[in-house]
Amino acid sequence: MRKPALLPVVVRASAGLVLGLALAACSTPCAADGAQWQLATTLRPDGCRPVAAGADLQAAVDGVAAGGALCLEAGQHRGPIAVRTPMTIWGPRDAVIDSGGAGTVVRLAAPGARLLGVTVDGTGGKFDKLDGAVLVTADDAVVEGITVVGAVYGVLVERAWRVRIAGNHVRGGTEVAIGLRGDTVRLWETDDAVVEDNLLEDGRDMVVWYSRNATVRRNQVRRARYGTHFMFGHGARVLGNRYVDVTVGVFVMYSRGVELNSNLIANAAGAAGIAIGLKDSGSVRIIDNVLVRDEVGIYLDATPQRRDEQVEIRGNQLRLCRTAIAFHAASHGVVVRGNDFGGNEIQTRVDGGGDALSVAWEGNWFDDYTGYDLDGDGVGDVPYELRSFSGQLMARRPELGFFQGTPALAMADAAAHLDPLYQPRKLLVDPRPRMAPVATRGGI
Repeated sequence: MRKPALLPVVVRASAGLVLGLALAACSTPCAADGAQWQLATTLRPDGCRPVAAGADLQAAVDGVAAGGALCLEAGQHRGPIAVRTPMTIWGPRDAVIDSGGAGTVVRLAAPGARLLGVTVDGTGGKFDKLDGAVLVTADDAVVEGITVVGAVYGVLVERAWRVRIAGNHVRGGTEVAIGLRGDTVRLWETDDAVVEDNLLEDGRDMVVWYSRNATVRRNQVRRARYGTHFMFGHGARVLGNRYVDVTVGVFVMYSRGVELNSNLIANAAGAAGIAIGLKDSGSVRIIDNVLVRDEVGIYLDATPQRRDEQVEIRGNQLRLCRTAIAFHAASHGVVVRGNDFGGNEIQTRVDGGGDALSVAWEGNWFDDYTGYDLDGDGVGDVPYELRSFSGQLMARRPELGFFQGTPALAMADAAAHLDPLYQPRKLLVDPRPRMAPVATRGGI
């Protein structure tokens, strides 16, 4: 049976965050410091041309010279529109650009074009045509401080460089199953993009595909399938995001040189629930993240893919997960150092007939460690060894996972420990386990 939520949950002091599940599940969108999340503030451009509600918006857009600006007045503005000149469209939140019932609402097709502050309402509803609230196809474009409602897809960026998507609120729909909804943010062949400080709710995925050097930071993703899904996303940085009530927090496929740092991923639930997943990737750093009450905290499948690559898992807190770290087959080149493992039902699981003994474990804290520290240096005097008869059974017979957490498998583990003639095989060895979690040090 799952353990109750841990309150509060804290990360290491160096990360500068003190978080709990009460904050993660707050009824209003919350920032990392506990303040209510707000749209980015966008200033009215100087010398902009006002556009009254109900006026011909496309004609007004076409009449602006390069470098000019339009300021939409409160009310309904009929779309769709295409921006083909480097210009700015600004408006307050109650200036609403309506789809008119067909196609993508706003197309930014000019380098340096900016869409600021307005609300974009609805698309044509063509799921297979990628109808979006905003479609960006030009370099150096900016989408900032807007609200997206009633859209199949939110903000789409295709084959554009240095695009910035910041401080927006994208709300998906709850009328259909999550797999049939559109993506809140989708980057396709988009290098050096920045996606930051957005609130993304009730959509399907945030997608970063075939895109290099993306920066995804300080976003909040709630009630999604994939919080952020990378495919061929080399050089990406995922920093300080909050993923709550998702199926998968961050999944990295076929990508190299990726850093995941100081993120919170809470309640990645369901049979496919994973906080952080890596597949066929390499040179990945997973540092100072808080993974709480997830089905699987960290999942590695054929990662690192190459012998000259490494995966570093350092300074993370894995709490109240059903499985803290799962390896699909043996894993070489993986370093697990200085992490906290507390309240998890299974500390590590190995599928595919391999083991985790090739992983370098060092200086981790395990709440089930039964060793001692006679010299008082904070490090256990005997190694931490994990042996699990039930884990061995489930590796051979995955269907036994149905009984995970039940008295039946607990009794099997107890009997295996009591019987000196049978010792379950080792799953992991940490030669220098810490005696206390990082979170209890430094007066936190």
